[in-house]
Amino acid sequence: MKGRTVIVTGSTSGIGAALAEGFAAEGAQIVLNGLGEAGAIETARAALASRHGVEVIYHGADMARPEEIEDLVRTAETHFGAVDILVNNAGIQYTEVIEAFPAERWDALIAINLTAPFLAMRAALPGMKRRGWGRIVNIASNAGLGGSIRKSAYVAAKHGVVGLTKVAGLETAGTGVTCNAICPGWVKTPLVDVQIEDRAKRDGTSIAQATYDLLIDQQPSGRFTTCGQLSGAALFLCSSAADTMTGTTLTLDGGWMAS
Repeated sequence: MKGRTVIVTGSTSGIGAALAEGFAAEGAQIVLNGLGEAGAIETARAALASRHGVEVIYHGADMARPEEIEDLVRTAETHFGAVDILVNNAGIQYTEVIEAFPAERWDALIAINLTAPFLAMRAALPGMKRRGWGRIVNIASNAGLGGSIRKSAYVAAKHGVVGLTKVAGLETAGTGVTCNAICPGWVKTPLVDVQIEDRAKRDGTSIAQATYDLLIDQQPSGRFTTCGQLSGAALFLCSSAADTMTGTTLTLDGGWMAS
């Protein structure tokens, strides 16, 4: 990854932070993006750069604003000369049955989880094609491969991301650019912590029991996928070993989709 420039959206915490860490550890220059307190973000940025001896910048683009997504990509191109790898990771969640799902929540989930990756890809692809090399990694979900109750917007968005990945893979075939999606099952992140807490309250159980119930319902391994494992998968997709892998999904789900 030395000499490569990587944008990771939603990289100030959780999966995105682990993805940025993994690429930086391999020598890539990093563009961080995400929410958080300015001082904490700057501390994390400086620490990441220092740990791995790479240049790391931060761009605070709001993934719900098309013009800011465009500026994120253009800023990276101006600063580093190119965007070699784009990792679309930023995402939000809201759960409710369809008939009670607020329309504004639907719009927000589709904007962040589906429209933002499209806009970032639209901005980054011309440069990648022109240079004859590029990698797009979309962090989708098993929700992009199957249904899940109370997650209509999330499932719809992630199915859209998987479809978008296929189209990009076809449109870039033979150009030196690839586009693939990673579909994890349950990953221990703040988003999942909220779902565990909600489940514990709903069922009147402990956090430990709610965690077990959440996993065993759908993830036969009974274990969370780790952020580090997702980072390893992303690095693989950007390696020469995956040069002919495009328009497809890589599933890390403890057996979820096997049943």
